[in-house]
Amino acid sequence: MTPRIVEILYQMIAFLFAISVHESAHAWTASRCGDPTARMLGRVSLNPIRHIDLFGTIILPLVAAISGIPLLGWAKPTPVDPRNFRHPMMDDILTSVAGPVSNFIVASGALLLLGGISLSSASGHALVMGLPGAASGSVLAFAAMLLYALMIIKIVLAVFNLIPVPPLDGSHVLRHFLPASARMVYDRIGFFALLALVYLGGGLLWSLIRPFIDFYRSMLVKF
Repeated sequence: MTPRIVEILYQMIAFLFAISVHESAHAWTASRCGDPTARMLGRVSLNPIRHIDLFGTIILPLVAAISGIPLLGWAKPTPVDPRNFRHPMMDDILTSVAGPVSNFIVASGALLLLGGISLSSASGHALVMGLPGAASGSVLAFAAMLLYALMIIKIVLAVFNLIPVPPLDGSHVLRHFLPASARMVYDRIGFFALLALVYLGGGLLWSLIRPFIDFYRSMLVKF
């Protein structure tokens, strides 16, 4: 396989794990807040099959990976019934931000593990500093490339999902502060705004995501 195909493979593996953690965080938080719907449907799970959306999880990420743009996508929405929440507004916000928060936690964990590889030996340091380029076929190189792909994808998903465009997670925060009439319009136009953001707003998306990636990379070179 060519280095580019290997890199795409790593990205897709990392992406499937990333969306599984993200959706499980939503489901687990909703259950803790009083709504067992997602938990009863088996959505508190790291099995990606339970979360796959054909377009958002397979087609769009593959197109993004092949074209070289940041790997974007989404999973099958986690079912939530706000009527079960003990504190409807606050619990909805907590459930929504749980996904992006889990993304940053996992990205930070991947950063620390990469730091450990870098500090372990001179060859480990050279391997980590050479990422994301393809490395040797050693187990350590495989782990480093997978961790790096996971870190980047988690950052991308976290920032992307915090954008306040329905149905992204950030919209669940903003919509609670809108008047009822504005909220209805906001919800209805959301999906079209999301498509426009994905297909036409590449420059805007990258300007939002890049500072976070640059921050994590700057932390990585300190090891």
